[in-house]
Amino acid sequence: MYDDLRDRIWRLAEPVALAEGMELIFVECLKMHSRWVFRLFLDKEGGVTLDDCTTVSNQVGDILDVHDLSRGPYTLEVSSPGLDRPLFRDVDFERFIGANVRLKTHSKIDGMKNFQGKLIEFTEENGDKVVRLDVAAKVYSIPKKDIAKANLVDETAVIA
Repeated sequence: MYDDLRDRIWRLAEPVALAEGMELIFVECLKMHSRWVFRLFLDKEGGVTLDDCTTVSNQVGDILDVHDLSRGPYTLEVSSPGLDRPLFRDVDFERFIGANVRLKTHSKIDGMKNFQGKLIEFTEENGDKVVRLDVAAKVYSIPKKDIAKANLVDETAVIA
């Protein structure tokens, strides 16, 4: 159900983002106790401003109200992806080859569900998309369909 709702919101929001010169890079739907939270992440060359977020939020909010997808109250959050940008689409994985990423899988791979390393390849094998990740000199092949969450690693974060 969450994937279907996310896909419907994506189809409604993406034309708005494109018309405003931005790219919709991620949509997240969270069910809270009394309402939904819909998060849209936008990007554009030079970065997304607060005015950009406000413009898209107003337009998408009106569209969501007309379509009544949530069948009740919701909160719409529109923002830039930040330094720990989510990776969701194929083009995101292709664009950030060479970057450090953090992945969480739905099920264990080699006994682990959490991975952090360098994204070295995004390819197709036997009809499935596969992410290759170098983690401490060991390469893991992770099917994209098994990835629950993927983000860039914020390289500016200071480890104390």
